[in-house]
Amino acid sequence: MGSAAVGATVIGRALAGSSEAPAGAKTGDAPSDVEVYTVEKTEAEWREQLSPEAFDVLRKAGTEAPGSSELNSVKADGDYICAGCDLPLFKSEWKYESGTGWPSFYEFVEGHLDFKTDYKLIWPRKEYHCARCGGHQGHVFDDGPKPSGKRYCNNGVALKFVPAGSGATG
Repeated sequence: MGSAAVGATVIGRALAGSSEAPAGAKTGDAPSDVEVYTVEKTEAEWREQLSPEAFDVLRKAGTEAPGSSELNSVKADGDYICAGCDLPLFKSEWKYESGTGWPSFYEFVEGHLDFKTDYKLIWPRKEYHCARCGGHQGHVFDDGPKPSGKRYCNNGVALKFVPAGSGATG
């Protein structure tokens, strides 16, 4: 991994407030063909780029209503990328129907998520963000399928789907 990717991962974790990853989660090296760099924008720039719903989730750690995302029904091959900066976060083969009403995955692209503990509810939860832009994505739980046993429960509005072969990730 290049020094820029290492620095971005460290900076992203510092911005997210923690270097913690959920137990059993893969972290570390980003794939060698993708360099993770940071994206910094003003609030006005984010508001101009994102829909109001995406801004609320990505920049203010909001949560979309369950069942509201069109991505719940996507079954095609491809990548799920951050809606804020286009960093690939999940592959379609890692997606599964969790019954929660949010797109759910059991794995993520190594080095592309950062984690922190969220205390907004009575019990602590593990929150994850895009390692490039710091955009809130969702929470990870220990009730997912094998092989990881993890459920990365993502806000659909925080993702974009890129069909396989389109070459539009990155």
